[in-house]
Amino acid sequence: MAKTPSRPLHPATRLVTGGRRSEWTGTAAQPGAVVNPPVYRASTHLYPDTAALKTGPAKNEDGRFYYGRRGAPTQWALAEALTEMEPGAAGTMLYPSGVAAIFGALLAALRPGDVLLMTDNAYEPSRALGRAWLHEFGVETRWFDPQDPAAFAAALCPRSKVVLLESPGSLTMEVQDIPALAEVAHAQGLCVIVDNTWAGPLGFPALTMGADITVMSLTKHVGGHSDLMMGSAAAGPEWYAKLRRMAQLTGQVVSPDDAALALRGLRTMGLRLQQETAAALALAEWLAGRDEVARVLCPMLPGSPGHALWQRDFTGGCGLFSVVLRGKDAAARNALIDALELFGIGYSWGGFESLVTPLDPAGTRSATPWPLPDMDPADRFGVRLSIGLEAVEDLKADLERGLAAWRGAEGA
Repeated sequence: MAKTPSRPLHPATRLVTGGRRSEWTGTAAQPGAVVNPPVYRASTHLYPDTAALKTGPAKNEDGRFYYGRRGAPTQWALAEALTEMEPGAAGTMLYPSGVAAIFGALLAALRPGDVLLMTDNAYEPSRALGRAWLHEFGVETRWFDPQDPAAFAAALCPRSKVVLLESPGSLTMEVQDIPALAEVAHAQGLCVIVDNTWAGPLGFPALTMGADITVMSLTKHVGGHSDLMMGSAAAGPEWYAKLRRMAQLTGQVVSPDDAALALRGLRTMGLRLQQETAAALALAEWLAGRDEVARVLCPMLPGSPGHALWQRDFTGGCGLFSVVLRGKDAAARNALIDALELFGIGYSWGGFESLVTPLDPAGTRSATPWPLPDMDPADRFGVRLSIGLEAVEDLKADLERGLAAWRGAEGA
């Protein structure tokens, strides 16, 4: 984009224009000559003379060539586009996966002896970081009920330094009152990190809602085509500087080819999210009326747990939700999954294709039980659905096939 906008732009427009500086999409003689920033595959950046070489390390900012580990126009364009999408952000760091982004944010904010408070509905790799590497690093992790602000306040101690939130949780979909939790955390001097992969900045402006650092797995909605791995962490000036320092110290860098794919996915993310969200809500409403279904865990669905907070704080959603089946056992649930033809069986979500995985979070809870206290103990097993871009009627027919297999399976 060669011209500077004369007025603030709508998010849908910024998805198209973000990161397209004229110097990154052309040459000095012909700036802005192409639509997309070229793919700069370069480990070595060259200097005109030794004087320039000497000053290179001192100018540590995107847009200045130094060495491949600090990126080049392809990565800078993606980081800038993501920053433009994130209200309140001073900058965005890129990481080779979503887990790496979570780890980078935690590493920037924690030191040995600190206590990390983590919501009990957090992504399992986040929990694994707390149990393993952070524990070995000398950080204590404490989990708390994601829907009980009092439990969070009670878990605070003088050594508490960071709280990691995830709303909605990517398995059980609890929505947290992030503004209220952030207010309590900031009063005690904690850094608030939010895994905002589910809604992203189009659906939830995490930094303006109380987060100090907002993390996304770009593998999901931004990539959108299930062909890249990447993560990001965005923050205001103070925390962005800390993120950048730690990312550079630990050599975090993403491939320029993957950055180009992420930029391509970013341009259509808004349209894909609209269709996936509408399809997910239609299927959630249909499943909520099925006798085989005990509960639909979809905060976008009126009457579903967390809907009031979602309606208050969010401006959008996505295609990911979970379904708890009524009774029976894991074998019956697996029969349902194996009978599906359009839903791929695999991890991740946010791609153009629909996916399904088993839902059995009992082994990944520390502060809260599963099933939840207001659920029938027999309703333990379910599925997590990621709705893609297929026709809703085709997906509904596929799920009908799966439910028939569930009904025909042996089990209590």
